[in-house]
Formats: sequence, C-alpha cells, structure tokens
Amino acid sequence: MKIETLAVHAGHAVDPATGAVAAPIYLSTTFERDVEGTYPRGFMYTRNDNPNRQALEQGISALEGGAGAAAFASGTGATMSIFQALAPGDHVLAHVDAYYGTSRLLREIFLRWGLQADFIDMSDLGAVKRALRPKTKLAWMETPSNPLLKIVDLAAVAELVHDAGAVCVCDNTWAPVLQRPFDLGANFILHSTTKYFGGHCDVLGGIVVAKEGSDFFQRICSIQYEGGAVPSPFDCWLILRGMRTLPWRMRAHSENAMKVANFLVQHRKVARVHYPGLQSHPGHEIAARQMSLFGGML
Repeated sequence: MKIETLAVHAGHAVDPATGAVAAPIYLSTTFERDVEGTYPRGFMYTRNDNPNRQALEQGISALEGGAGAAAFASGTGATMSIFQALAPGDHVLAHVDAYYGTSRLLREIFLRWGLQADFIDMSDLGAVKRALRPKTKLAWMETPSNPLLKIVDLAAVAELVHDAGAVCVCDNTWAPVLQRPFDLGANFILHSTTKYFGGHCDVLGGIVVAKEGSDFFQRICSIQYEGGAVPSPFDCWLILRGMRTLPWRMRAHSENAMKVANFLVQHRKVARVHYPGLQSHPGHEIAARQMSLFGGML
C-alpha cells in the first residue's frame, strides 16, 4: 500500500452502528459497565483510553511501521514520558542541537531527579563513541535537527548505541513520511503532532511510537495513564484528520523549501543557508541516503 493510501485509511473504520465513514468525536469521560462489573467494549475512563485516541495511536503507528503508540497532550509531554520511564542513575546521550525544550527538560528537571546526560554533536560519530558509558540507557537523536538542521546518520548511530546495550529514540517531527527511522535502527519515534501531523495550527499534541513491544514501552504507556497528560478526543480527531493529507503536504513543503533555499544561497545579503537539500550542506549525502525529500524547514 502506498504511503498516501495508508495515510488516508490508517486509524479509520466505518462506524458499525451508523455506517458513518467519518468517526464521531467521543466526548464521554466514562463508559458503561455491565452488570458483572466489566467493560466489554474495552473502554472504562477516557484518561485510560478513548476511541478517538485509540484510532490516532493505531493510525500513526501504522504510518511509521510501528507495533504500538502512546499519544500525549503535547510533544513535550510525550518527551517527558520517555525520560520518566528511565531510572535515577541512568545515562542519556542527547543531541546538542535538539529542540531546546528537550534539552531544557533534561537540564532543568531530569538531572535534578538523578538522570545523567551528555549533550554532544551526534553528526560526529567519534563524539558518540567517546560519550557512551556503561550506564547509557538511551540515545536521543533528532534529524534534521532544530534549529540548525544538522543531519544525524541514524543507522550508524543506532549501531553504536545498540552495541552499548542502549535504545535509540528519533525525534522525527521535521521529517514525517520523508524518513523511516525504524528501518534505520531506531527503537522509538517521537513526533510533536502539533506540527506537520496537525498541519493547521489549531491543535497541540505529541506521540511516542514503538518499533516493537517491550517493558520500556509498557512503562511509557503506564506513565500516559497514571500521569494523565493525554490529548482530548477532539485533539485526537483533528490530528488524525490532518494525517490524511500529510504525504502531499510534505512533498509540497519540501519542493517549496528547496526553491527558497536555492534563492537564498545566491543572495548577496545572505551569509549562510542551513538546508540539507543543498549540496553544500555538510550532511547532504547522509540526508539524501536516509530521506526521500529534504523537508520544509530551513
């Protein structure tokens, strides 16, 4: 199935009660319990699960080729769940050019809670090798990075990290559809669904997608329920709606960004253009190898 077709159909099903092809928004916070005290329809309380959130998690998981997903009320909430699934004393290897909110979370919250972290340029494989420790449990990759669009060789870094016994997370917010981190060795993918998935500047969200089931992913799911940082049913509906046009929008974003980058790189008043689609970009060859197009950010 082509990615465009998958984006339209993943997470969607015809309503068996009414035949509606567009899912309703399930605003109910509680669900009916039968006389024996069980919940035969699978839903109990909307913090625990909700039909709209279930559809969103199934849809994005299918699009990324994962085994499961956990949706959150923001990208930062999703990021927090991953760090909260670690234990005091665990070491995190983080990209120095990652989204500032991720670095701030580690520095201002999780270092105080006992996590250890090193911030390195993950486009430098030598720096990755030198920074790995016996207590390294997780490597946080982001490519293209925010804000300087550095390119991380996902396959090469994942091999080093896995050899050290740790897991890899790839923040794929800037390259949905264009980049397949699971095919390159990532164990988890993070998206701020506020950005490209939503696509209309009218919804906040985040999601963690797991390549396969694991105890670590189960801890993330427990944190989702116990911490309660879940998206509303309407938020889930909006993000899943946005996913239907995602492949087409990413193609247009990429084509337009390439034109803008080529214009700016020739402008006498522009000193430097950071865009991996330019052959002058230091990560261009790696980006061309692991991305189908170069994205809409520059």
